[in-house]
Amino acid sequence: MTQDQLLILLILSIAVAMFLHGRWRHDMVATGALLACVLAGLIPPQEAFSGFAHPAVVTVACVLVLSRGLQVSGTVDALAARLLPARAGILLSLAALVGLGALLSGFMNNVGAMALLMPVAMQLATRLELPPGRVLMPLAFGTILGGMTTMIGTPPNLIVSGFRAQTGAGSFAMFDFTPIGLAVAVVGTLFIVLLGWRLVPAREKASTEGFETGAYVTEVRVVPDSKAAGLFLREIEARLDEAGAQIIGLVRNEVRMTAPQSSRKVLAGDILVIEADVEALPEVLSTLGLQLEEAGSSRADAAQQDGEDAEQDGQHKEKGKGPRDPRDKGETVLDEGTQEDEKGAARADAEVTLMELVVRPEAVLIGRSARDLSLRTRYGLNLLAVSRNGNRSKSRLRTLKIQAGDLLLMQGPLEALTEFAADSGCVPLAERELRIPDRRKAWTAGAIMLFAVGGAALGLLPAAISFALGVLASMALRTIPLRSVYESIDWPVIVLLAALIPVAGAMESSGTADLIAHALLDGVAQGNAIFALTLVLIVTMFLSDLMNNAATAAVMCPIAIGTAAALGVNADAFLMAVAIGASCAFLTPIGHQNNTLILGPGGFGFGDYWRLGLPLEVLVAAVSIPLLVLVWPL
Repeated sequence: MTQDQLLILLILSIAVAMFLHGRWRHDMVATGALLACVLAGLIPPQEAFSGFAHPAVVTVACVLVLSRGLQVSGTVDALAARLLPARAGILLSLAALVGLGALLSGFMNNVGAMALLMPVAMQLATRLELPPGRVLMPLAFGTILGGMTTMIGTPPNLIVSGFRAQTGAGSFAMFDFTPIGLAVAVVGTLFIVLLGWRLVPAREKASTEGFETGAYVTEVRVVPDSKAAGLFLREIEARLDEAGAQIIGLVRNEVRMTAPQSSRKVLAGDILVIEADVEALPEVLSTLGLQLEEAGSSRADAAQQDGEDAEQDGQHKEKGKGPRDPRDKGETVLDEGTQEDEKGAARADAEVTLMELVVRPEAVLIGRSARDLSLRTRYGLNLLAVSRNGNRSKSRLRTLKIQAGDLLLMQGPLEALTEFAADSGCVPLAERELRIPDRRKAWTAGAIMLFAVGGAALGLLPAAISFALGVLASMALRTIPLRSVYESIDWPVIVLLAALIPVAGAMESSGTADLIAHALLDGVAQGNAIFALTLVLIVTMFLSDLMNNAATAAVMCPIAIGTAAALGVNADAFLMAVAIGASCAFLTPIGHQNNTLILGPGGFGFGDYWRLGLPLEVLVAAVSIPLLVLVWPL
């Protein structure tokens, strides 16, 4: 054993121990290992950060951005609304949910797919009267299984593909992972749905402390192509009930009916007054193809309406009956002339966000309405909904007089929202992650992802280039807010991958990978290729349960390649074993981010995962080993 081999083994051993200890972030440990290798002379300084240019790293970042586009555009919400049954039993509901999670994870980041479907899983658990964990854990494991089916489904697949390219054999194609990954995903999903969910411990949801905003009252318009047009109110109420929403009024021809009869037919152009939790609004809108009334109004219409209102207010003020204006107290507000128009024009192209504001007792807008405040013409803002301690008003949303303690759900540019909060004396509570369905953007985001996948799958472009073009198209067509592009990238994972790729190269160049491979073969596998393949799979599974799956793949790939070379067999089967093993993190909450996501909502403890995870890992190994030998002959 040479000095370089001793040094790289020492550095790797310390890094793995730190990974397992979990006190330090994975990207910190990986960066430390990289710099230690540079200082030890194992990696040339000019190549230290070459990992950031690696195609696998670029592809991971681009897939995360495109996945974010599918989330915020409402593509996944629309797909879930169409594919998930509303009134099915436990088995069919679980099969649809876990199957959808696995399907989505094949083409978008599986953590994103899990985050999107978690609210659906919680609602399903409530409807089926199951502990939340018995729906959340099957969904988490299903999304992990689905990531095995394509090259972009999970970072380990991209890393494995990159290591294959370094051997001179070229990278794996988009669907080279599908024969084995799909078989494992199908068998695993069937096991979870038919039997596995019963093995999940019945835990109560962990208590949560936080600010409960309650139900909002908002107005939604029935557009001409809405599914609600032509339906009776009772039919619409039945559908909205599944989303936890209810109709409390109807507006037709500017006349509001506070208790419309359930036998009344809804027409295009009607406005429904709905009470719903803010998290349920996207489902309410996508279920029936409705449009938020205030969000759908144009600025030109708002200016015309506000102009008429201002004239009326002026007449009232002459009689001493006008609403209180901030200027009466000396507060600074925007002028209504050229300065407003310039600010409005500048904000017209700004990226829109949602924010909750609470009205303080001394706020200057108390007793005034959105129309009185000219929110759109002065600030470029929309008042989407109001929450008022369970009390309902008979006024239209734009004419509702604001009271102290009201919660306002506002839409507009972040700068304008902040300015309005400061001017009006409101307190911002939170920037809301609320996805308002946009059919055009949903179709556009889906088409961009389809073309990006197609370009890589058909070999028209390298995967990194194809997905980078997809990101550029998403930014140009605004399917994802520009400020969210870099926020959607999981930078610790990117740094982890970029740091460990040169370290893995040092393992290979120093001969350390071959040394470990020979030790495994001589000491354990006894020269048997199938036994060595099984050993590589099991060791990768074990490490993936205890440390980051991307780090596991980066560490095990050189060993897998060295083992295959020592045996004189095809390395593809061994690399595929690493890909499968790195994705099978089912025993602990720290092995995969999806497992961590359900830890609190499911009320789980560290030792609750193995009850379903252990038999699932045994099943995955039993299915994958024969298929590895069959699909990728040794």
